[in-house]
Amino acid sequence: MSKLKSIRESQNLTQEELSEKSGISVRTIQRIESGITPKGYTLRVLAKTFDITEKELLHKISVTEDISEEKNISEESIPLNYSKIKLINLSSLPFIIIPLFNIIIPLVLMFTMKMKNPLTKQIVSIQIMWTITAPIIFILGIFLKLGKQFTLIIMILLVLSNVYIVLRNAAAIDKTKKLHYKLNFNMI
Repeated sequence: MSKLKSIRESQNLTQEELSEKSGISVRTIQRIESGITPKGYTLRVLAKTFDITEKELLHKISVTEDISEEKNISEESIPLNYSKIKLINLSSLPFIIIPLFNIIIPLVLMFTMKMKNPLTKQIVSIQIMWTITAPIIFILGIFLKLGKQFTLIIMILLVLSNVYIVLRNAAAIDKTKKLHYKLNFNMI
């Protein structure tokens, strides 16, 4: 499998979409994916389109690699757009108070931006987990019957906890290109 094809597929782009995005003809993209090495202008444009170096684009994936490794290319080899990932993470902030929108909006952005990768899946999974646990904690607080003020404090603390998680992960994406708070599993 050519490096161009693996990068294109990891970003969920068709050959036609890559052609529109880069200005390179579909036929040229097909030739490169079949094994012809890109040169000059084509190489520069494709590298710029994926925000990688020309050298990275020329590196071929060996045929002897395990098929599972080809499908699950490590994060280091996939050029990720961290500003889009950060936007997906921050998109849940305005909707924290409205149940399910803090999940739906990042999920919609993930698919429309074609950023389906482990980081964005973790971001949505964290919001799903928070949306499940927050009402449980809130209901437990009500059953304790400690008063209306205590219930209000629980609501505020739950909302602030999610705001903190989202902002802390946004800062970690900027600094380390990883999430600070993550689950050991994906919910999507």
